[in-house]
Amino acid sequence: MPLDHRLSAEHEELRRTVEEFAHDVVAPKIGDFYERHEFPYEIVRDMGRMGLFGLPFPEEYGGMGGDYLALGIALEELARVDSSVAITLEAGVSLGAMPIHRFGTEEQKREWLPRLCSGEVLGAFGLTEPECGSDAGGTRTTAVRDGDEWVINGTKCFITNSGTDITGLVTVTAVTGRKPDGRPEISSIIVPSGTPGFTVAAPYSKVGWNASDTRELSFSDVRVPVTNLLGEEGRGYAQFLRILDEGRIAIAALATGLAQGCVDESVRYAKERHAFGRPIGDNQAIQFKLADMEMRAHMARIGWRDAASRLVLGEPFKKEAALAKLYSSTVAVDNAREATQIHGGYGFMNEYPVARMWRDSKILEIGEGTSEVQRMLIARELGLSA
Repeated sequence: MPLDHRLSAEHEELRRTVEEFAHDVVAPKIGDFYERHEFPYEIVRDMGRMGLFGLPFPEEYGGMGGDYLALGIALEELARVDSSVAITLEAGVSLGAMPIHRFGTEEQKREWLPRLCSGEVLGAFGLTEPECGSDAGGTRTTAVRDGDEWVINGTKCFITNSGTDITGLVTVTAVTGRKPDGRPEISSIIVPSGTPGFTVAAPYSKVGWNASDTRELSFSDVRVPVTNLLGEEGRGYAQFLRILDEGRIAIAALATGLAQGCVDESVRYAKERHAFGRPIGDNQAIQFKLADMEMRAHMARIGWRDAASRLVLGEPFKKEAALAKLYSSTVAVDNAREATQIHGGYGFMNEYPVARMWRDSKILEIGEGTSEVQRMLIARELGLSA
């Protein structure tokens, strides 16, 4: 039987609702936030009131009782208009709240999830370090047990949602011991914002995602209760690999949205822009570009929905998530480049959305696993890697 990736009535209603929000609320305002490098608190509050931060979480914890497909649908629709808003939602859900949902104790879930699901507070995931990058197993941040407390020291970089006025916690990966073979034992520990010794640097000056929050974090003798351990001690590495597998589906959905947004804007422009006495969309060269752009976005959508459906059904999805992330991020970069070309000189002007999309696209080939890492994962799933 052919795969059926058509949306259910409930998922289609969600898609239409987020599409309307993106065009009516996000689109008119986000350009100014973007150029000022300012976090859009008002928009994020609206997203919280809509329940978007609680989409894949159970109702008993304040969630909407949906699934990962629902999250992807929301991310795609938001990213068709703006990626800063979309990545704020993606990181808040898949990196901020999902680790607590997947691995937290009942007490941790009751304490944090209702506020995370409502958007009252944002969570962040402190994994990447200045000298580790893709080598997450090379974590140097340490957490040493001292009585009933963990004492954390180290630095994290490129952490999304980590320094906003509503950031409530950062889940930090840290070395908590050594295995018999000498390899580090990595654990995950919840560090609430404002904990003494936890310092949040100024926002990065970035090429794109300028209306999202990204910072470096430092930990100097930061003390938190031992009960802030997330999941089992020494299982942090396995935990964040699972979180990253899921997060790649979310990034693939976001990348698909950006790719489709490039089509949307370019079709509109091709109909309105006249040259040599007729719309430029009458030219076959432009038509072929747009046909290829639409093809790429369509195939990317099939990829991330397939991976999400496998996750929802409890089937293996690691390879499909890597495939979706690799392909959709490549498509996003390709479509952003072509959209800029179709717009000509106007595509280089920040007042046009495609300029923002062009700037936002490249990070999709880097964040949550570079394209090279995705190829390694795919090869490994094919049995071609040791």
